[in-house]
Amino acid sequence: MAPHPPAKLRLAFLGTPGFAARILAALIEAGHEIVAVYTQPPRPAGRGHRVTRSPVHELAETRGIPVETPAKLDQAAADKFTTLNLDTAVVAAYGLILPKAMLAAPRLGCLNVHASLLPRWRGAAPIERALLAGDRDTGISIMRMDEGLDSGPVLLAERLPIPPGMGAAALYDELAALGARLIVAALAAAAQGKLSPKPQPADGATYARKLQRKEGALDWRKPVAELERAVRAFELFPGSYFTHDSERIRVLAAELVNAPDGTAPGTVLDDALTIACGDGALRPTRLQRAGRAALATEEFLRGYVIPRGTVLPCPATS
Repeated sequence: MAPHPPAKLRLAFLGTPGFAARILAALIEAGHEIVAVYTQPPRPAGRGHRVTRSPVHELAETRGIPVETPAKLDQAAADKFTTLNLDTAVVAAYGLILPKAMLAAPRLGCLNVHASLLPRWRGAAPIERALLAGDRDTGISIMRMDEGLDSGPVLLAERLPIPPGMGAAALYDELAALGARLIVAALAAAAQGKLSPKPQPADGATYARKLQRKEGALDWRKPVAELERAVRAFELFPGSYFTHDSERIRVLAAELVNAPDGTAPGTVLDDALTIACGDGALRPTRLQRAGRAALATEEFLRGYVIPRGTVLPCPATS
């Protein structure tokens, strides 16, 4: 006897960036009835500040799915959501907190695709915080949402190793693919009543606070390993940088280098732009000036000289 096809659910999707668009694409491919997509409103982006729709918005429109872009989830938005008669709602990097009325509206609740192994790295920036902390692995948790911050019971989770040298862009791609696979599996099991939500353990919770632009400033007083991790973690946003002659230079890639102790942090040690840190030294391997192309350091230094012995400033401490 042929197996029964997976049940198709009536759902809404709430998400905004490219990571979320990968999740939405998987739900569409699985054949679920997606009656509405919620995403952040179009906003100015890029050097020309052109008003741009989110990746989720673009995908939904190409597939003919109705799109809602409320700036806030007020009573009117919540009332409209509750009339959709949903089996479930899937949330992935949406950017707004769902009120209690929305959480309770779908028959099976609201499911969140979260890019960490909960309870580690609850919050807005789990991928970047995992890289910054030097975690050796991360993963995806499919969580049934409650009113807390990423504190609901976990339905499904899978671990993903973080290879040495991996940056945020590559890790986003790996986790998006994993999240897309897991949410499809979770919905199939949920439709058949085969998932057993597990409360998160009381111990081990950490908070992945939202990224701030000022975090991109490289503080040469810090250990070199921490700075190298920052370059990888902040690859997409806010970008790691240092200043020279009042110009901001973005560091796109870098490597750790042994260096003698006792040199003032920020000192340029050689003609390859090796920079002394709190311990050891950091050597940028790819750099970019504002409005210019990204270049390998050797090529960059042909057109922009930073002499040996230069002491690059450290950011002011708050």
